[in-house]
Amino acid sequence: MSEQPSLIEYPCDFPIKIMGKAQQDFTQIALAIVKFHAPDFDTTNMTVKASKNGTYLSLTCTIRATSRSQLDALYQALSSHPMVAVVL
Repeated sequence: MSEQPSLIEYPCDFPIKIMGKAQQDFTQIALAIVKFHAPDFDTTNMTVKASKNGTYLSLTCTIRATSRSQLDALYQALSSHPMVAVVL
C-alpha cells in the first residue's frame, strides 16, 4: 500500500489538542513530549482549558509542523502516554 500524499503543505502552523485527566504534572508531561518532537514550540502558543467539573484538561498546542513523519511521531508519543486520553 503506497503512502497517501499529504494534504498539508509543510512547514505550517498545526494545532494539536491533547486531553487528559486534570492531575499533577499532566500539562508539564504533555508539554515535554510536544517540545521533544517540536523543539521550537513556543509555549505562548498553548491554551489550557479545564472541563466544567475540573476533571479533565484540554491543551491546544500550535506547533510549526515540518513533516508528516514529525506529526506522526508526535501523535504516537502523546497517544501512548498513560496520562493522555485523547489527541486530536
